Amino acid sequence: MTTTAHAAVIHQVDGPFVFEDVVLDDIRPDEILVRIVATGLCHTDLAVVHGDIPGPLPMVLGHEGAGVVEEIGSSVTGLAVGDHVAVSFASCGHCANCLSGREAYCLNFMLLNIAGVREDGSGTMTAADGGTTHGSFFGQSSFASHAIVAARNAVKISDDVPLELVGPLGCGVQTGAGTVLNTLAVPAGASIVVSGTGAVGLSAIMAAKAAGATTIIAVDVLDERLAFATELGATHTLNGRTEDVVARILEITGGAGASYGVDTTAVPAVIGQLTAATSFGASIALLGVGKPDATIPLGLVSGGGKTFIGAIEGDSVPQIFIPRLLSMYAAGTFPFDRLVTTYPFADIDRAIADTQSGAAVKAVLTMPA
Repeated sequence: MTTTAHAAVIHQVDGPFVFEDVVLDDIRPDEILVRIVATGLCHTDLAVVHGDIPGPLPMVLGHEGAGVVEEIGSSVTGLAVGDHVAVSFASCGHCANCLSGREAYCLNFMLLNIAGVREDGSGTMTAADGGTTHGSFFGQSSFASHAIVAARNAVKISDDVPLELVGPLGCGVQTGAGTVLNTLAVPAGASIVVSGTGAVGLSAIMAAKAAGATTIIAVDVLDERLAFATELGATHTLNGRTEDVVARILEITGGAGASYGVDTTAVPAVIGQLTAATSFGASIALLGVGKPDATIPLGLVSGGGKTFIGAIEGDSVPQIFIPRLLSMYAAGTFPFDRLVTTYPFADIDRAIADTQSGAAVKAVLTMPA
């Protein structure tokens, strides 16, 4: 049975979100229908809006959804109507990378998460008048009252965890924390620099503290964000606009440089600083979505003796990692709830403005009851 959903639709690059109804397809045997309760706003959504990530338009974005299962396909196991779920990125489950536990590097990732279609090329929604509207963004398109989700993308969570919090675990928070805990496997006693203290960077800082890193250096240009980073675990903070970042990091680390680096900015000059401030043999994870023409000098890689990693989704298997993060949250070692500011769905423009100004770390849109 088709479902009519109320959605925020982007029709053109740099255009506004337009609230309108869309018609969702019948779910397939391996899919579920989720009533979205809340969904995070991520810079990846805005990258599509601005054309930095090309997406088929018009489209319903949103990829940090959380909600309640309203319908399940005939082959779905482990989920039932009424279950609370967080929804993460889409993966096929049958390519070589998925079968080896590297679902974040699914060989069909771009098709399933960006192209606006299922794996077989079919769409999950149409405009109310029968025209074209693309869904299935990151396997969900959660800027809507309802979403069709492949069951393998959904993570069942306890009913006592507020749904207004858990959506960002599906992408931004998972990416920052997972990069530290999974991709880099930062050990106790290590030193790490995190460039950019948005939701991803602050999640990395919290994870570094939880991992036992003893030198955690946060770099940003907003003093209020740096103060917040200190509250969440940073041992040192540097304002890149007013301080010599490289000199200060070398001073903090006794001249050696940090052993690990995480960049969330995708700004070439910042990546250059991060490279210069890390030790010979360091590992550096690059997480930001850059401009299509952004470049860094080859010498940073070939002559730096360092490993650069383009980390995706924190190398996470969501069904394993999201419950891990929730366990850390319950234990008080990962207070990601402090990142969240909620906004009514109708106030999406204000949420975007606050995100871009820095007034909100992680904006979460809540749906009408």
